[in-house]
Amino acid sequence: MKFLKILLYIIGSLLLVLLLMVATMVTTIDRTPYKEMAYYKQWKENVAKIGSQSATDTTEKALSAGWAKVNITPAKPGPMAGYGKRKGAHYEAVHDSIYVRTVVLDNGITKAAIITADMLIVPPNVTERVKTLLPTIGFTFDQVYFGAIHSHNSLGGWYNTITGKLFAGAYDAATVENIAQAIIKSITDAKKNLQPATIGFGEVKDTLDIRNRLVGDEGILDPWVRNIEFVKADGKKALISSYAAHSTVLNAKTMELSRDYAGALVDDLEDGEADFAVYMAGAVGSMGPIEKGTDDFDEMKNQAGGVEKAIQSIVGKFEKQPNVLRSVTVPLPLREPTPKLTPKFALRSWVFRWAFGDVPSYIKALRVGNVLLVGVPCDFSGELMPELTAYAAKKGLHLMVTSFNGGYIGYITNDKFFDRDLYETTTMSWFGPYNGAYFQEAIRDLIDRF
Repeated sequence: MKFLKILLYIIGSLLLVLLLMVATMVTTIDRTPYKEMAYYKQWKENVAKIGSQSATDTTEKALSAGWAKVNITPAKPGPMAGYGKRKGAHYEAVHDSIYVRTVVLDNGITKAAIITADMLIVPPNVTERVKTLLPTIGFTFDQVYFGAIHSHNSLGGWYNTITGKLFAGAYDAATVENIAQAIIKSITDAKKNLQPATIGFGEVKDTLDIRNRLVGDEGILDPWVRNIEFVKADGKKALISSYAAHSTVLNAKTMELSRDYAGALVDDLEDGEADFAVYMAGAVGSMGPIEKGTDDFDEMKNQAGGVEKAIQSIVGKFEKQPNVLRSVTVPLPLREPTPKLTPKFALRSWVFRWAFGDVPSYIKALRVGNVLLVGVPCDFSGELMPELTAYAAKKGLHLMVTSFNGGYIGYITNDKFFDRDLYETTTMSWFGPYNGAYFQEAIRDLIDRF
């Protein structure tokens, strides 16, 4: 009997400790409407500071463009980033090399660098390192616009947090430095070949190579391939293309370093449609590729070929743009992070920061001609694009929203699916409800000021 009492006491004590631990780690989801939150007021104050002055048309001083790429393929196999189930395993071979690709623009008054990494994301710690280096080459952080191809088979080892190690493998400080230095070199090299250039914009619908991976036919597609071209006086052409289909044609079992279909598309474009091509992941948050083929790499080839075929249909029909250039970075306040466990419960903010770190959040906007590029720190849902595209068109702008702008805050999805038990809306939803509407409003605010 005495032993039983002692056992019950121990069990009761352990249960009490467990309950206390749960209470310190778990909270309920705050569903206060976003317009009633302090962060919303702060955003309005932040965006008001950029004013609404027009971008400068310098037609009499032709805009100049230059471009360059720098190889960032590791010298020896290391971890790949993208799929947590790999548990940081190293790749076994290099299928295709990975790069940083940069287009530099200068209109005699201001300048900008459009930088795309052949990586899963542009890691926030790489961004911070680049910030410290930019003044040495005469650029400010406002003048750089980051994007990524979002390949889940690119290099890892770049983020020293618990979650970073899960998705990108063991951390290596040298990897961060190498990527940052490659970005700086790509800007410097691009500046060396600046020449007067014209700007063009073309978009084409491609519904054959994209699906709604979140809710299937119940959801909305963003099927547009959006393209900006720069043609130099010597006839050389650079093409920046953006599409919303995730670069996940290669699955977690494929242990070869690769740029996925985005890289195959760039290679195809450089073989025919452009001298230099760049791919930027668009509103990929709810969009997936159509995987057609006999194996991963055949599917990759077919996906790239389908998107290239769509682009080919509008080559020579691009709309000429004025020589306008303007860029800004606006801090984006958010609700306190509370990663979802269930539709009602979430982890407390301190748990998130312990596991994920504390990453600054901002939106980047770059106007080139009448094209407005908006860079967001997330996997942004293509379901949010049709309304925004129409709103920009009423203002005389072509809108390109690209994900992975150098920060990262998880997935931003259509609010109507917030309570669905899905990967994007549970595991990767970190900052509470109503962010679909909040981000849409933030982007509309930027459209109004450009």
